[in-house]
Amino acid sequence: MAKKIISEKVERFTESVIREMTRLAQMHDALNLAQGFPDFPAPQEIKEAACRAIQDDINQYAITWGSKSFRNAIAAKTRSYLGLEIDPEREITVTCGSTEAMIATLMAVINPGDEVVIFEPFYENYGPDAILSGATPRYVTLHPPDWSFDPGELEAAFNDRTKAIIINTPNNPTGKVFSRDELGFIAGLCIKWNALAVTDEIYEHILYDGATHCAIATLEGMRDRTITINGMSKTYSVTGWRVGYAIAPPHLTEAIRKVHDFLTVGAAAPLQEAGAHALSFPASYYKELARAYQSRRDLLLEGLAGTDFRCIIPRGAYYIMTDISAFGAGDDVRFTRYLIQDVGVAVVPGSSFFSNPLLGANYVRFCFCKRGETLHAATERLRKISRPKAGQSR
Repeated sequence: MAKKIISEKVERFTESVIREMTRLAQMHDALNLAQGFPDFPAPQEIKEAACRAIQDDINQYAITWGSKSFRNAIAAKTRSYLGLEIDPEREITVTCGSTEAMIATLMAVINPGDEVVIFEPFYENYGPDAILSGATPRYVTLHPPDWSFDPGELEAAFNDRTKAIIINTPNNPTGKVFSRDELGFIAGLCIKWNALAVTDEIYEHILYDGATHCAIATLEGMRDRTITINGMSKTYSVTGWRVGYAIAPPHLTEAIRKVHDFLTVGAAAPLQEAGAHALSFPASYYKELARAYQSRRDLLLEGLAGTDFRCIIPRGAYYIMTDISAFGAGDDVRFTRYLIQDVGVAVVPGSSFFSNPLLGANYVRFCFCKRGETLHAATERLRKISRPKAGQSR
């Protein structure tokens, strides 16, 4: 029998659809409302701090789990924003982006036979991360328009094999902000089944319409069973820097650090120094960040009003899920390629956010972390789309 060369794990998922959309956008000169990176500059102060660090010759390895200055800054900001006292020496691991923080975390805690509960639609990395770490994913649906979960469905997903649940709040792709009551219900299940909460809070400051961020680690009984993942990418508009971190109790941090060490060794040293400066920004920075993104959100919603894109208004993050069933497309991937090639606007097909692609076949996701000019130009193009006649398909 011929030896199988490719891992069976890899055959269970595809390449990133989001990054594929960016490549197609570049190929067809389309406006990129697909991948979540800003097309406007990062704050000048952060860029200058990075340049200073390089000129000051902070160009060699930092401590594997993060420079002391950056870990101290993370602890200080966590205390100020969440009210949590974190030991920077024993409870923080700095990683190459929050993406690495997630896979390092799962690899550190998963054993064969373990299960991980994942809400869907989900950020596309979570399913592959669970598979690569050796876990079996158990998916629980978030139901539109408020993207709520059915408590009975979630409860049924937990059992003796449940090692962890992944929570992303504010959520990508839906913009859902989990309420304190919802997180309390999840916390109760974690305590009952002795499961971990792995919570991705990368959009913690991007909130709208009075929404507030609640960290599950702050709830009773959850401090020692929560791994909080975060990073600089979204809050400081530096997605290309790849500086993230995981906060966890000491026994979990020790395991995460071991995996992180052999995955990537460490994040870029000068960018950690710039990060330490960024995390000291005053509260006014975060207030203005949310205000600016709400303005962009409302601009895109206004531009899509009157079209056949039926928008589900997000309360956090910087994405809008839209129902495209009125177009009669029936195939989100084909419709997305039509938008890129013929209309000149790149979005992400909804099926990439579901374990069963059919569940997302009537959705596409827009991102609005773009300049006003970009959003105006995109909606001008999108408003020219006509609904296909009966019997036609794109």
